[in-house]
Amino acid sequence: MTCELAVRVIPRASKAGVAGTRDHAVLVRLGAAPVEGAANAELIDTLSRALGVPRRALTITAGASSRNKRVRVEGLSHEAALRKLGVAP
Repeated sequence: MTCELAVRVIPRASKAGVAGTRDHAVLVRLGAAPVEGAANAELIDTLSRALGVPRRALTITAGASSRNKRVRVEGLSHEAALRKLGVAP
């Protein structure tokens, strides 16, 4: 089972975590700056904890250098992933 999530990140936020949705994408606030992959690494860590899956189950498939990203999640359906993130499907 695999799904892809549209994710919008806000780097350099004061508090990291999932913050709802914006424009049909999961909004994730990150404390890291978008330098040398730090924000992408924190995004994977944050989503891994929130979804309860290992880091290796998450892959950024599009938008690695953008605020708008696509993240593939192995092992969860789209509905289950959104439910675990606390956003309405």
